[in-house]
Amino acid sequence: MAEDSRIILNNDDQSLGTIQIAPRVLEIIAGIAASEVDGVSKMYGTFANSVSELLGRSDFRRGVKIANDQDELSIDVDVYVEYGVSVPKVAGLIQERIKQQVALMTSLKVTEVNVHIKGIVAAVEDQTVDPDDIFGEKKDNEEAGDHE
Repeated sequence: MAEDSRIILNNDDQSLGTIQIAPRVLEIIAGIAASEVDGVSKMYGTFANSVSELLGRSDFRRGVKIANDQDELSIDVDVYVEYGVSVPKVAGLIQERIKQQVALMTSLKVTEVNVHIKGIVAAVEDQTVDPDDIFGEKKDNEEAGDHE
């Protein structure tokens, strides 16, 4: 990775040297922070991210893009939210959490966090199959009897 792409932390005492952070580290911090917010189902990612997860490699950078211009740090986050949550509330919590965690861990100031809701994930209901009535014929007969 080129040295220009690294973010240098401003430290008052640089007598020991400088501290550089790769943008990928900030993406990981933001990705973990966003995924821990209640109401976030999963992070949005590319096909390569999905294949990596199937192989057992967690990619916490999934769905996070960092833009650094001078002292302005901008973060874009793509997420799926759970069905039934308040989208503006969850998006606001994501913004707050990312700004807080990046500032806490790196002392960098995030100027903006853009949250992109890519979709809504409905809760999966557990379906049980009665081994004595695999095709649901008994249930259909009972319902037909109730309506008459």
